[in-house]
Amino acid sequence: MKLTVLGSTGSIGTQALDVARERGWVVGTLAAGRNLERLAEQVREFRPEVVSVDAAVYAQAREVLGAGLRGARLIADADEAAAQPADVVVNAMSGLIGLSPTRRALEAGRAVALATKEAMVTAAHLMWEAAAVGGGRVVPVDSEHTGVYQCLTGEDMADVAEVILTASGGPFRDGPADLSGVTPAQALKHPSWSMGPKVTIDSATLMNKGLEVMECASLYGLPLSQVGVVVHPQSLVHAAVRFRDGSLKAQFGPTDMRLPIAYAIDAAPSGMQRPGDVRGARRGGEVAGHLGWPLRGEWQFRDPDPVRFPCLALAYRAGEAGGLAPVALNAADEVAVEAFLAGQIGFLDIPRLLERVLDETPAGALTWGSLAEADAWARTRSRELVGAGVRA
Repeated sequence: MKLTVLGSTGSIGTQALDVARERGWVVGTLAAGRNLERLAEQVREFRPEVVSVDAAVYAQAREVLGAGLRGARLIADADEAAAQPADVVVNAMSGLIGLSPTRRALEAGRAVALATKEAMVTAAHLMWEAAAVGGGRVVPVDSEHTGVYQCLTGEDMADVAEVILTASGGPFRDGPADLSGVTPAQALKHPSWSMGPKVTIDSATLMNKGLEVMECASLYGLPLSQVGVVVHPQSLVHAAVRFRDGSLKAQFGPTDMRLPIAYAIDAAPSGMQRPGDVRGARRGGEVAGHLGWPLRGEWQFRDPDPVRFPCLALAYRAGEAGGLAPVALNAADEVAVEAFLAGQIGFLDIPRLLERVLDETPAGALTWGSLAEADAWARTRSRELVGAGVRA
């Protein structure tokens, strides 16, 4: 197996390389942003043929990586990196910057293990068009979506009544009742998963689950009304599918992202070229340390609180509206989270800002051009609202 790993220095990227190390897979291409110290370690270990970095640090990267490149070609183009020959492209780039490399990989006929949820949240039909044009395939990496994929293997989509995504509930699932004084440090203490700051704050607001609802509908060709959410504090059941006869299938396991990453990589070469085109994967071997995982303990499930966590309802609203609404919501969320982490707005200002932007989002059909325009507009408007103190 030969891999390309985009976003190699982030949380998902480093864990994908953990799996590659365990399985003995070849890493042909690495693409990172500006974390040159970690990238240098990866280059020394995996000896890729191509290394891509952010254009702003290209000159510095040539100095830092130096002899460690061992003849590897250094570029500053994630799109070019995504199109390099590989059995699977793991796209772990966070945010909208991951869209163009996803498109390029699919148009080049690559199998994509996709951790960039924004690709399906903001540009689903454009991504499926790219897969159709180039012959590329998609399998999701997120634990919830990979769990759904595994539950649907061997099933007929016409028999699906509901897909259920689980949410840990984040650090504030049990309190405090008043979230107005929440600090960034408190919001970054996720009870179950180790993730980057953006996803961790989104988990605290339940916005991450809202984005996953939209992504799930896009991946499996379902209306949003058939995608539900339950809070499961133990984070052991990752997803479930309810069928029209009333039966349920669930996927559960340890809270270790290496498991869904490994499954997605194994499944990607025969993955989806259109929504819901689910095919199984041969599991390539143990992910270290889990064969003795104990099946015991108490599992709890409850409905999310829509009053304390309004971001979830905003995501459903954007998904139902379609068009440019998901693009604007995603962009506004990126700005809002950044502003909250910088101490410019409060925790409860995040949903207020998102609602304002969603209310003002212009109507329009989704194209690559209109996507870029809507994203730019939403970011500008969000920054204006941050500067004005948001105000509902």
